Amino acid sequence: MASPYSIVTIVGSLRKASFTLKIANALAKLAPASLKLDVTTLHGISFFNQDLEAAPPADWLAFREKLQKSSGVLFVTPEYNRSIPGVLKNAIDVGSRPYGKSSFLGKPTGIVSNSPGPLGGVSAAKHLQNILPGICGPILGQPEIYLNAVGDAFDDQGNLTKEPMKKVLQQYIDAFAAFIEKQDK
Repeated sequence: MASPYSIVTIVGSLRKASFTLKIANALAKLAPASLKLDVTTLHGISFFNQDLEAAPPADWLAFREKLQKSSGVLFVTPEYNRSIPGVLKNAIDVGSRPYGKSSFLGKPTGIVSNSPGPLGGVSAAKHLQNILPGICGPILGQPEIYLNAVGDAFDDQGNLTKEPMKKVLQQYIDAFAAFIEKQDK
C-alpha cells in the first residue's frame, strides 16, 4: 500500500477535555489505513493581523506549512453562539493568507460539528460551509455529520463508548477516505 494520506484534523476547541478533541481522536482511531489523521489543536496560533504579514510569526508559518504538506483537511468543531469558535475562525484567517495563497487551497475538506445539545452544531457547520469555498478545495457534501448529545459518548479516558455514534463516525471517516482518494486521481 502507498503511504497514507496525511489529513490535518483541526480541533476547534481549546478546552483540554473538549468533546471536539475526543471526537477528533476517535476519528483518528477509526480512520482506515489509507488515512493518517494529524489531530491539531490551535493553542499556539497567535491572532491574525494583516500588519504582520510582511514578516509572519513563526506559529503562522508552521501552521501554513503543515496545511501545505497535507493531503486534506478535516474540521472538527463545536458550536459557540450559533457559529464557529473565534479560535477556529482565527486559524482559518491565518491559513488562508497571504491573499491568493491560501494554504487550504486545493485541499479536500471535511466538516464534523458537535454539540451536547440536540442540534449537533448545525449552525457551526453551515458557517464553515459559507466561509471555506474560495479558500479550500472540494468540500465533502455527503454524508453530512452533525453530532448531537455528545456529553455521554466517552468514558473517563476519552474513549468513545456510544455505539451509535461510533457507527456514524465510522461511516463518515470511510466516506471521507474515499473522497480523498477520488480527489487524488
